[in-house]
Amino acid sequence: MSLPDLLTEAVEGEDVVTTVDLGGDDALVVTPSRTLVYRADGLLSDETVEEYPHDVDRIDVSEGRRKAKLTLDYALDGEETITFPSKRLDDVLHPVLAGVLSATGITDPGESALRTFRFSELTLVVTSDRLVKHIGAAVWDEEYEEFHYSDVTDLDFEEGTVATSVVLTHDGRQERFKAPNEDAPAVRRALTDALCAFHDVESLAEFRVTVADETEDESTAESTADASTTDFSDGLDPLSASPATEETDAAEEGDVADVSDAADAGDADDGAATDAPETTDGVDVDAGSAESATETDAASRSGTAASTASTASTASTTTDAAEATETTSTAGSSSGEAGGSAEPTAGNESARENEAGGSAAADGEESGRPGAGDPDGATGTFDESGFEPAGVEDETLAEEIAELRATVEAQTERLDRQAELIEKLVEELRRGR
Repeated sequence: MSLPDLLTEAVEGEDVVTTVDLGGDDALVVTPSRTLVYRADGLLSDETVEEYPHDVDRIDVSEGRRKAKLTLDYALDGEETITFPSKRLDDVLHPVLAGVLSATGITDPGESALRTFRFSELTLVVTSDRLVKHIGAAVWDEEYEEFHYSDVTDLDFEEGTVATSVVLTHDGRQERFKAPNEDAPAVRRALTDALCAFHDVESLAEFRVTVADETEDESTAESTADASTTDFSDGLDPLSASPATEETDAAEEGDVADVSDAADAGDADDGAATDAPETTDGVDVDAGSAESATETDAASRSGTAASTASTASTASTTTDAAEATETTSTAGSSSGEAGGSAEPTAGNESARENEAGGSAAADGEESGRPGAGDPDGATGTFDESGFEPAGVEDETLAEEIAELRATVEAQTERLDRQAELIEKLVEELRRGR
């Protein structure tokens, strides 16, 4: 991940251990001596870089629904707070805590922090060389305990109903602490892997065998050293007696026994040595590790299903009360028959022509009237009625639609821009700007 120019200048060539994405363009950078928080240019603030040294006396964590806070206590210099999204808490806490442990001299150079666990008021930091444990409201302060893997002789786990007990045998005593069952597998794996890697073994069983062999070798070496330091100097044998001394004593006391008999008796006393067998009662005690007692929840739950009340179906009655009335007025137009046939008189030809001409003229007048063919005389063309259609010109309508469409598109663009700004503002507020 490439760092912004302003953040690169703030690092000043120091090694970057970890980089954590805080959302958007914001980032948190951890170096061996300090933590740097980069805030990108936004609606509420300009581009900035904040620096937090690692020589702290106490670390507190407060977690909310959206934001989390990491408070660093610098004793006389006051407190500093780092705000970031709650979902980034584990990603931020582990490298910062590892940097603090290194800067305060708890961990050695080259020692790496592997995992950090938080269980209520218990904090565990598993490193490559030791286990750091802290109990209290704070994540870390001066009231901590550490257990170096070189002094650990056994590691065991006792599973319970709610939590699992971690039993760490250290310097001849047992250290116990509990982890929730949902997090116990992760604690077991991290601690076992770190301990086995430190002692260069493949499993806990092999580690126990190695520790037992080392203990036996040490006890053998101690017994050999004790035997070599024991020295018996040359001196008088308290069980031996001189025959000449016994003969002199017998002569002075006026013993009636012969001197030779006394000598023989002395030899008999010297030669009488019986070997008494020595018996030693030994008790072998095998120290076994306490087996983990698994508590099982034997209570079986039986549930009875409650009978649900039957739902009564309601009949919906719909009444159609709409009466469709259709009024159709039809004006029938009937074409009147105009025919005035005059019977011609025989022998009068001129009168017949005149009568035919008068009939044709009458037909022409009848068809030319406005109400011709209509018995009531109420039917005519729409143009002759005096009304005009309310029509709209095609060109005018197209122009109005085009203007309306342009206005709608402009409003939509403005709404989209406002929505983007609101989302960006909300995101910056969530990141604690």
